[in-house]
Amino acid sequence: MKNQQIAVIGAGLMGHGIALTLARAGQYVAITDPVAEARAAVSGRIAESLRLFGEGETRIAAILKKIEICDTIPGAVHNAAFVFEAAPEKMPLKQAIFAEVEAAAPASAILASNTSVMPITEIMSGLRDRSRALGTHWWNPPHLIPLVEVIRTADTGEPAMSATMALLADAGKTPVRVEKDVPGFIGNRLQHALWREAVSLVERGTCDAAAVDTVVKACFGRRLAVLGPLENADLVGTDLTLDIHETVLADLEHRPGPSPYLQRLVAEGKLGMKTGQGFHAWSREEAAALREKVVKHLIALETILNG
Repeated sequence: MKNQQIAVIGAGLMGHGIALTLARAGQYVAITDPVAEARAAVSGRIAESLRLFGEGETRIAAILKKIEICDTIPGAVHNAAFVFEAAPEKMPLKQAIFAEVEAAAPASAILASNTSVMPITEIMSGLRDRSRALGTHWWNPPHLIPLVEVIRTADTGEPAMSATMALLADAGKTPVRVEKDVPGFIGNRLQHALWREAVSLVERGTCDAAAVDTVVKACFGRRLAVLGPLENADLVGTDLTLDIHETVLADLEHRPGPSPYLQRLVAEGKLGMKTGQGFHAWSREEAAALREKVVKHLIALETILNG
């Protein structure tokens, strides 16, 4: 599994994390980005992220030697066994990238699009050989979150799925198979089901945003890293789970569209940390402190769980 040639398209937050993860695991990585500034900055960005893991400068230098920065997509993919696209979430852009990739990459290369919710089948619809195309949803930040969802389209062949699962597992990730290309895959469907009810509780006046976040962090959120929801259902008993569902499910938020409360926040320009106001008020210092806290927590949690 080592010393394979991997191409990463996009040198931003997601692309640099994918590249460093694979190079750190012993693969050769060619990374490209259409923005010259992004290409120029990616080595420094990767080095800084590696320092968060506690990697020494000698080890960082060795990892960076396995990463080649290319000016063009054909230059990055011409010898690739795997191609990971990490471009912005725009359908025409992703489709255009894969048309260029297919023209330049080996016929045996496995082609993967990184996206949170976009349909992989549509992204790959213009390819001649769709059996080697699939989705890989790396979670943000990709070098700190273990999970990668590997999404099969109706055309994806089993060899492509199996090879991608093996590559990711070898890189220390936790890959899971998504056997149907549904919006949001697994993780975002679960996450946004929770978010929908969280917004609804505030909209209905049941509690404020601080109460919602406190309940999650101080209660079931603490055990989610080691106890999934269906494991929890088995733990308490499926009979008790059924009893609870018969009482509470009918009262949960079930509108098919977004919350009017959320729409109003966006319409008023209350876009969260980037504007200083969303569900909460944020100073720049508070936003920066929380981001740093999240990174430190993820690193500490990984250390504990792998201890």
